[in-house]
Amino acid sequence: VRIFMPVDSRNLRRFYDSPRGQIAHGYIAQRLGERLGEAKGRRVLGIGYATPYLEPFLDGAERVIAAEPVWGRATPWPPEKRGLSVTVEEHYLPFPDAFFDRVVVIHGLETADGTRRFLREIWRVLADEGRLILVVPNRVSFWAQLDRTPFGFGHPFSNAQLQRLLEDTLFEVEEWDTALFIPPFGWRAPSLGQAFERVGHRFWPRLAGVHIVETTKSLYAGVPADSVRARRIKLILAGAR
Repeated sequence: VRIFMPVDSRNLRRFYDSPRGQIAHGYIAQRLGERLGEAKGRRVLGIGYATPYLEPFLDGAERVIAAEPVWGRATPWPPEKRGLSVTVEEHYLPFPDAFFDRVVVIHGLETADGTRRFLREIWRVLADEGRLILVVPNRVSFWAQLDRTPFGFGHPFSNAQLQRLLEDTLFEVEEWDTALFIPPFGWRAPSLGQAFERVGHRFWPRLAGVHIVETTKSLYAGVPADSVRARRIKLILAGAR
């Protein structure tokens, strides 16, 4: 039975602190870094549970913000200075229109309560020349079938489903990448991971654990009618009471 519920941020932190999570992070971060490119002087927003993937951009970017949905109970981040993580309502992001140059969503789309509303809200806060990068569980992968990792919760997507959803929410796909070909079990020989990744990318791209999709805004549509001024804004700084 597929569980449609958010993954608790404490469990996500526990996963990424584990050997399995560190290996998964390494493979995804490598591909994600290629999509994000140079962040110097840019405004970067991570949504879902993106903090493990945002740290490389803290020094060069104009600002980096990690936004976790209200279920996430965001913790102070980054550890050395903090103040860059917030808790938000996923359908009412408390940011101005066209504000961010890069938006990264991981552990967010598959558990969103209304994916179209969620993506339309991201469309609003993304700059006209900005890029949205999604990391989404692949429906046909081993990772999506097991609940031993956070990629096994929520609603995974096939290529066609994700493509259609992005078109419906006025995003245009620029690059389609993949990661996590290593199975989510049998971790006694992690040195085989690189071989799995190389062979998988070449011969079995549709069996990857996650889709990594780089998109841009379609500018043929206007901003949704409920403008930022009319919104019920809720922003909770991590650690605030």
